[in-house]
Amino acid sequence: MASYVAVTALSHAGLMREHNEDSLVVGPWTLCGTVTENPQTLVFPLGRSLLVAVADGLGGQPAGEVASALVARRLAAIGPALDGTETVTEALNLCNRAVYAAAEDRPELATMGSTVAGALVLERSLLSFNVGDSKVFHVSRDGLRQVSVDDSPPPVPGHRTTSAVTQTLGGSHAFEAVTPHVAEIPLSPGDRYLVCSDGLTDPVTDEEIDRLLRDHDDGKAAFELWKAAIDAGGPDNITLALVRVGE
Repeated sequence: MASYVAVTALSHAGLMREHNEDSLVVGPWTLCGTVTENPQTLVFPLGRSLLVAVADGLGGQPAGEVASALVARRLAAIGPALDGTETVTEALNLCNRAVYAAAEDRPELATMGSTVAGALVLERSLLSFNVGDSKVFHVSRDGLRQVSVDDSPPPVPGHRTTSAVTQTLGGSHAFEAVTPHVAEIPLSPGDRYLVCSDGLTDPVTDEEIDRLLRDHDDGKAAFELWKAAIDAGGPDNITLALVRVGE
């Protein structure tokens, strides 16, 4: 029986932001600075490199949507050639250099930057990667487990999250190198992987995300996750992709 990868994704501005600075990559498909009215599901054969990623433009700094779109389009273009930890790391370093190069001698783009988090689905394993505080979760029978590594300081006492980030793609006046987080995870049929911006995880607790993923599959799960963020005030752009390997 043929194996496949189903990716259900959406991107929305939320309730407080004037526009969407998130961008999304699903294989060759990108969604940059716009919204999806409903979750969209794309299906791919398992065996070819499939890259799924969320790029979150830095709020409070100029041209976040430009930076995130640049990262998304670069990753979509080079995704099919990625095959392991070294190539993923180099791809993220390439994106970092590209953001700085795009802002060079353009004052309106100075300090623009983006976080990124994603998954590269290979035939027998999945590579989780991130720079910044967008996240990747492994969703299994044992529950929800974050596999990305947050580039952020501990939240202040009394707060569950923080908006500060310690490294991003671009984001400074002078070039700063990044150290991407890349982890290899064995593929397990039936398990799912959630890639999302902090517009989901800041207002919605891990416990609530876990419950919604246990109760729903694919499109319904994506919708309910988005709705939970909106019901919690929708303070930021909300972008998520739910990856499922099936037979």
